[in-house]
Amino acid sequence: MPELPEVEALAEDLRGRLDGRAITKVHVAQFSALKTYDPSLTAVEGTLVDNVTRHGKFIDIEASGVHLVLHLARGGWIRWRNELPATPPRPGSKSGLAIRIVLDDDTGLDITEGGTKKRLALYVVHDPQDVPGVASLGPDPLADDFTLDRFREILAGQGRKQIKGVLRMQSIIAGIGNAYSDEILWAAKMSPFKPAEMTDEESESLYTALRATLKDAVERDSGLAMSELKGEKKSNLAVHGKAGKKCPVCADTVLEVSFADSSLQYCPTCQTGGKPLADRRMSRLLK
Repeated sequence: MPELPEVEALAEDLRGRLDGRAITKVHVAQFSALKTYDPSLTAVEGTLVDNVTRHGKFIDIEASGVHLVLHLARGGWIRWRNELPATPPRPGSKSGLAIRIVLDDDTGLDITEGGTKKRLALYVVHDPQDVPGVASLGPDPLADDFTLDRFREILAGQGRKQIKGVLRMQSIIAGIGNAYSDEILWAAKMSPFKPAEMTDEESESLYTALRATLKDAVERDSGLAMSELKGEKKSNLAVHGKAGKKCPVCADTVLEVSFADSSLQYCPTCQTGGKPLADRRMSRLLK
C-alpha cells in the first residue's frame, strides 16, 4: 500500500504533469471505485487542474473548484500514459484498470488495482472534508505543528494499546501504514507490541525516529517518476518485508509476526532484547 512518502511523491509528480491541463473525461471501468454521485463525473469535464495535494494517504486533484480525491488502498497505483486508446475502457475488464482520466492533449492517467479485494476509492466533491476518510484523519506527522508535546499527548490518550497499531491508525496519525510503522519502530529500537504509554525518553526516541524515517523517505522519493517509487521503497526498507534476512545494523535474522491479512517484521536483537515475539498463527500451524 502506498504510504505518506510515496503519496507525497505521487502528488508532486502529478502536480508537474497536470499543471494547466484540462480534464476532458473520466472513465470508470470498476464501478465499485466511485464512491460519490453528486457532483457527477461530468462536473470535471472541461475543468483546468489547479493543484495536486495530499491528505494522509489520499491524493487530491483540484480542478476549477471540484476535487477528485483518490485513495489507492492496498493494491492501487497510478500509471502515466503518453497516449491513450481512442476507445473508452470496457467496464469490468480484467486488465486491472479502475479509472482513466483523459486530458486535453490525449495524455492521461490509468489508475489500476490488483488483487481480488477492490478497495480503491474515487470521490468527486467540492470540499475534501466531504470525504469521510479525509475528515477523520489525525494530524500529519510531518507538519510543523506536529511537535514532541503533541505526540506525547497522542500517546498518552492511547494508554496500553500496542504502539504498532497506534502508528497505523489514520484517525490518530495520518499517512503511516504497515511498512513505515515497522521501519519507525526498528529505528527507535522499540517492540511493536510495546504499549503507547511510555516514558518521556522513550516517546522522544520514537518521535525522532518517526520524523527522521518519513523525512528521509520523502527526500529519497522527491523528483522520482511514479514508475520508480515502488522499487525505491522496497530497496530502502530495513526490516519490513525482510523476514529471514539479516538486520542491517546487528546482522541478526529479521523475524515476522503474521496476522489474518497482514504481517509485521522486526529485529529481535535491536527491538525486543533478543526475544522472539509470539506468532499465534505460526503456533497453531505447529500444533
